[in-house]
Amino acid sequence: MINNKKIAVVLPAYNAELTLERTVKEIPRDIVDEVILVDDASSDKTVALARNLELKTIQHSKNRGYGGNQKTCYEAALKSGADIVVMVHPDYQYTPKLITPMASMIAFEVYDCILGSRILGGTALSGGMPVYKYIFNRLLSAVQNLLLGQKISEYHTGYRAFSRKLLESLPLENNSDDFVFDSQMLVQIIFGKFRIGEISCPTKYFAEASSINFLRSVKYGLGCLICALQFRLKKLGFAHTKFLDFSPPVTLNNKDFQGKIKSHSN
Repeated sequence: MINNKKIAVVLPAYNAELTLERTVKEIPRDIVDEVILVDDASSDKTVALARNLELKTIQHSKNRGYGGNQKTCYEAALKSGADIVVMVHPDYQYTPKLITPMASMIAFEVYDCILGSRILGGTALSGGMPVYKYIFNRLLSAVQNLLLGQKISEYHTGYRAFSRKLLESLPLENNSDDFVFDSQMLVQIIFGKFRIGEISCPTKYFAEASSINFLRSVKYGLGCLICALQFRLKKLGFAHTKFLDFSPPVTLNNKDFQGKIKSHSN
């Protein structure tokens, strides 16, 4: 716990047998209360290894996709009573050592969502990110910032932390089960006026780390742009979009509302 807030780490896994143990070893167990792995019908020994590592393990009987995996992750974390949920990929591309500062910024109510940015530290390319992915990432994030009215350095990180209040407010079931889930969720967070912070995060690209191919990257990029356009059109009153079909809570920057949250949680 941090500041009396229960912390759960969720690992959306698919064929992560070769990198899972390295990832788990770096999770700071002094502050993390529970680690939940959701396996998306892997064909390797991910589940057996997870159980051997004594992780709470949930196994999909059939592959639901990256977004579908996350839906199960967040549902399980909330059912466990988590106040803060940190999502990190078990492919060891992101170091779990940053869980402590990410969770702290939420535990002390500085932010509602923290993104681990590979771009902020300027080490993405030296960490092995392919040049075309780096350029694609930067251009896509720039267009998304323009459409969404934000100044986020990277929209495409798989390292994220959320408050319970945020997760309970978003209609995640309306999101895609594919990779564009990440983009839809961030757009929902922006639409809901939650506070987003970022932390510089080194990255490691290597043979065992998961990565989508070029064609799927293009499909993902188009999906991200569509999400941002749907947000802009909804703001202008020109479109009805299912994944944005919810009433944003009162802005969390409002001091009176923050006081109500504290009273409710006590």
